[in-house]
Amino acid sequence: MPPYDPSAFPPFAVTVDLVVLTVRRHALCALAVRRGEPPFQGRWALPGGFVRADEDLEDAAARELAEETGLHAQSPTGPAPAYGAHLEQLATYGDPKRDPRMRVVSVAHLVLAPDLPAPTAGGDAHSARWAPVETLLEQDEAREGELTAPLAFDHARILGDGVERARSKIEYSSLATAFCPQEFTVGELRRVYEAVWGVALDPRNFHRKVTGTPGFLVPTGGTTTRQGGRPAQLFRAGGATLLNPPMLRPEV
Repeated sequence: MPPYDPSAFPPFAVTVDLVVLTVRRHALCALAVRRGEPPFQGRWALPGGFVRADEDLEDAAARELAEETGLHAQSPTGPAPAYGAHLEQLATYGDPKRDPRMRVVSVAHLVLAPDLPAPTAGGDAHSARWAPVETLLEQDEAREGELTAPLAFDHARILGDGVERARSKIEYSSLATAFCPQEFTVGELRRVYEAVWGVALDPRNFHRKVTGTPGFLVPTGGTTTRQGGRPAQLFRAGGATLLNPPMLRPEV
C-alpha cells in the first residue's frame, strides 16, 4: 500500500442539512431558509452548515438549527428543549458535484416537533419560514419572494427523503406523537396522521386502532374543549416505540 499523500486529495468538507418538519394549520410543513451568501444566494434551502473540527454530528445539527432559525432541538450533550423535538440522522449525500465550492458530504438529519413557533433567521440565512412540503417539492420555476422549487443544492431530494422517512415511520412506530404536545386528543393525533400522509382518515376507525394498540397511548384522566364541541379525553404517549399491529398507510 503506497504511503498517504495529503496533496493527492482535493479540499473536502462535511456538512449537516436539516429536514425540520412540523404540523401547522393541519398541513405538514418544512423549514426553509433563504440563502444570504453564494452559492445559490437568494435561493431557498434547508437549514444547515459545515461541521466544525471538534464537533459531533448531532451537536452540529442542533447548533445549525439554533443559529439559522432560533429554534432548538435536543443534542446528545445539550439540555432537552422545552417542546421535546425529535432529532435523528436521515441519510448521507455525497455526489461529487452537489456543492460547487468543493467536495462536500452532507449528513442530513430529520427533526420533528409539535406546532413550532415562527423561526428567526440568523447565520448566513437571509430569512426563514415554514412552508407546506408539497409547495417546496413542486418543480415550478422559482419566482422572487415565493417559496417554490427548485431548492438549492440537492435539497429537494433530501427533503423528499425526509418526508418519506416520517411517513413510513409513523406506520410502525409511535413517532407521530412527536408532532403532538405532551397531552393531546385522539382527534389531534389523527390530524397529524392526515397531515403527514396527506389523506383523510375515518375518525371512529382511527380511534379504535390507536386506543387498542398496546402501549401507544395512555389516558391522562383529563379532558379538553380546545377543539370545540364536547370535552375530549386527553392522552400522552405511552412507552411503546414499535406499534403492534402497525398503523398502515392507506393506499391512495
